[in-house]
Amino acid sequence: MSTLHSNGTLDAWLAAAADIAREAGALVAAGFANRHSEVHKGDPHNLVTETDHASEALIVAALARRFPGHAVRAEEGRGHAGDGGVEWVVDPLDGTNNFAHGLPIFCVSLAALRGGEVVVGVTYDPLRDELFAARRGGGARLNGRRIAVSQRATLAESIVVTGFPYDKRTNPDNNLAQFVAVTPHVRGIRRLGSAALDLAYVAAGRMEAYWERGTHAWDVAAGVLLVTEAGGRVTDYAGGPAQIDGGRFVASNGQIHDALLARLGEAAAPA
Repeated sequence: MSTLHSNGTLDAWLAAAADIAREAGALVAAGFANRHSEVHKGDPHNLVTETDHASEALIVAALARRFPGHAVRAEEGRGHAGDGGVEWVVDPLDGTNNFAHGLPIFCVSLAALRGGEVVVGVTYDPLRDELFAARRGGGARLNGRRIAVSQRATLAESIVVTGFPYDKRTNPDNNLAQFVAVTPHVRGIRRLGSAALDLAYVAAGRMEAYWERGTHAWDVAAGVLLVTEAGGRVTDYAGGPAQIDGGRFVASNGQIHDALLARLGEAAAPA
């Protein structure tokens, strides 16, 4: 396949993903004003609502119509196998706990993987009408405008963001030590409750870095591509290549990456 044809294909996938994300986002935004039926997914901290299910059904059906040979892996289980070597990973409502509590911080996120590599990613915040989109080799954009990571060069002048795993009550590897280790060294630390938006905000230069463990591919795939295409750096906690299914991510503007890894490493070291 020629580069031109490849890029044209990716552009078509990206345009479709943007359309689907906006359609699902409209459904999610409409559902935000309603009372929600909440179900725990194995832990009282991990919720799913009827809007998660409705958004996922919409996205999976739309992908099946547009790309019948592509596989789909979706958070709430509506995915299916494919035969074309392409897999879409879908988070129909990232930030469900926020959504269920009436906090307006959530999004729809989907990404396409080809040969295991993320090549297209879209994260859509329907309440702010912000569409973050990227394709491999094509840069990252917010509502069509090119975005880039920030240029702040030290932890002391940085705002960073993180999250905590759902099993934080029972698992000692719960990010609390890392949170405490990093907090004194940064300008500010945030916990928004949506990994997909955390990564999009790093890509847009709104925050300098993000780290978290316990994530799934649908939480981070689009965001990892957004950050790298915006000029940032994404690794695992050891500084090695980040694996979409690896569950441990550090994403930054690149300039503070090594310093953040050092602080995280100190927290993880034995006493």
